[in-house]
Amino acid sequence: MEIAGLPAHALVIHAAVVLTPLAALVALAHAAVPRWRWALRWPLLGLAVVTALSIFGAWLTGGSYLDANPQLNQVPDVATHAERADVMLWVGLVFAALAAAAAFVLGGPTGLASGRGAREVRSVAVDRGLAVVLALAAVAAIVLV
Repeated sequence: MEIAGLPAHALVIHAAVVLTPLAALVALAHAAVPRWRWALRWPLLGLAVVTALSIFGAWLTGGSYLDANPQLNQVPDVATHAERADVMLWVGLVFAALAAAAAFVLGGPTGLASGRGAREVRSVAVDRGLAVVLALAAVAAIVLV
């Protein structure tokens, strides 16, 4: 698949490379600073979805590019890249799922005087556990991308 004469993979991968660290940084802030959660909830959810789609798109177009150019399978660096892409796909999808869960589950105060947007902490253990797992997934996504 090509876009304006360039392999689609070369274009799509840039979205994953830019959006994954951005989403991970927002997730780290969301996990670490409860008073910011009300403001970061929707940006985190949107970035998580778009990041997952861009990672999946990069993985899909990369596989398509390799299918169209089978001689590249013999290049060791390309094989390593393809193996790491498989790992990144799963880490990215798990990260996006955790970020979406965190956006809806994690509690915290609001920054609004009206109190709108505040969420109760239903379970401290669940709240802290999800925040820690989200932070670990965010760091893993940054490292892999």
